[in-house]
Amino acid sequence: MGFGLPAPVYWSDGLAAEPLNVLESEICIIKDQGFFVRGLVEIAVIDSDLVFTWNVWVSLSKDNFVRMTELWDRPGRENEPPYFGWLSNEIPAYPASTLNLKTRLHTGPPGERPTIELEPTDHPLAIEQRTGITHARVQEIAETLLHGR
Repeated sequence: MGFGLPAPVYWSDGLAAEPLNVLESEICIIKDQGFFVRGLVEIAVIDSDLVFTWNVWVSLSKDNFVRMTELWDRPGRENEPPYFGWLSNEIPAYPASTLNLKTRLHTGPPGERPTIELEPTDHPLAIEQRTGITHARVQEIAETLLHGR
């Protein structure tokens, strides 16, 4: 149960024709200067046993991106310390911008998408990650994203 964004906000279709740009299902590189990984912002649904997930992109430093991709298929990668990153998507379900919120990207075992921990601020997304949301809020998010309400 969740929604995802297909690319970092900085990606455009015109970039695909240039050789230094890559957009794959889990990684994105823009002009050998922007390095992005797809991850999950998980939010507990407090009146059910479900978890709502935002499937979004986080920018990493080049060194952390290289390290993460070197370990991508290695067992034990979940023991890596989290990587600092910046949320690289605008999520339209929030009145305040979600672009460039501070994050920590946690790798899991190979085959699992990394999870994203937001810095504990007063941003509505960060609050929802800490406190959870109701099923009614999930429905509100769905209506906003699917119908523009």
